[in-house]
Amino acid sequence: MVLPSLRILADENMPMVSEIFSSFGEVTLTSGRDMRPEHVEQADILLVRSVTQVNSLLLKRASVQFVGTATIGMDHLDTSYLSKQGIVYSNAPGCNADAVVEYVLSCIFLLAEQKGFNPLDKTYGIVGVGNVGERLRKRLLAVGCKVLVNDPPRGKTEEGFVSLDEVLQHADVICCHTPLTKEGDYPTHHLLNENNLPTLKFDAILLNAGRGPVIDNEALLQCLKLRTDLTAVLDVWEFEPAVNKELAEYCAIISPHIAGYSLDGKVRGTFMLYQALCQHLGMPEEYVLKDFLPEPEWPAANDALASPLQLMQQIYDPREDDRLLRSTLTLSAEQQAIEFDRLRKNYRTRREFSSLTVENHIHNALFEGLGFSISS
Repeated sequence: MVLPSLRILADENMPMVSEIFSSFGEVTLTSGRDMRPEHVEQADILLVRSVTQVNSLLLKRASVQFVGTATIGMDHLDTSYLSKQGIVYSNAPGCNADAVVEYVLSCIFLLAEQKGFNPLDKTYGIVGVGNVGERLRKRLLAVGCKVLVNDPPRGKTEEGFVSLDEVLQHADVICCHTPLTKEGDYPTHHLLNENNLPTLKFDAILLNAGRGPVIDNEALLQCLKLRTDLTAVLDVWEFEPAVNKELAEYCAIISPHIAGYSLDGKVRGTFMLYQALCQHLGMPEEYVLKDFLPEPEWPAANDALASPLQLMQQIYDPREDDRLLRSTLTLSAEQQAIEFDRLRKNYRTRREFSSLTVENHIHNALFEGLGFSISS
């Protein structure tokens, strides 16, 4: 099928967008935050991130036929308006889910070394079993861990789910991966609060890489002050970009909402829009994601005695993000919030576990379950 060349307007901060979409036509890049109606006027395809509000004001003079957002959420898209106008839209659900999972695993294995426990012997509780939570569950089960899962909407129709109270009282490690909702049957705002945080198991680890306000940060601070046995890891904050400095001091690992910030995840978000546009146009996909990812900067790992943490840290070490965020906490509140955003905007290149191939290891099954590539 031969299609006319399309005019594509894209956010300049979408990784590999020109390379991935150039086969469809001319790609013009612009600031997503400063996108205006006059920029969109001549576009057939519009590709954005969450910083661009796509609505009638932006599209009033445009003839756009397809809108893609390289994000999981679509709150910034007026989907009702797009539907009424016959404009097809798509997002990238789960594009950074593996990155979040690997942030969680990296933090847990790091804490295991620091505290002297075997992470494979722990019981894990996952609160919110969507794209991230489900992938985390699969990896933990693949390496033999016991996993408790809580997700009331899924629990209504599926077996194997438990109550939030059971997770909090019986899991050694609790991982929060719920969306943030304030209404409906299952609101998650302050899901963990002054009433249930004290019920956490002795020596529990609480990790939030989902949405900040799912945990009442003030209640968590008071709980940590009273219970020195608890360990907290926070990538997200209730009032970010402002960080509760006192709470941060009580946390074992902190970071500026970057759990999902892998290069692989960012490029995957762009590539998922390529796949959606191919489907919309009835065209076969000419590329695969790997075509747009750089070759890893490290050789295959062939140390038969290397530990999981050693290989994880070859790719990602949470201590660097912890150090960088802590270095901002002595600043004024206003400047600290600015630095929080700067750390996210200028985030270093980070790859995913699958970019490292493991060769000749005595525990290949373990490393494959964790997400590393295994040499055949």
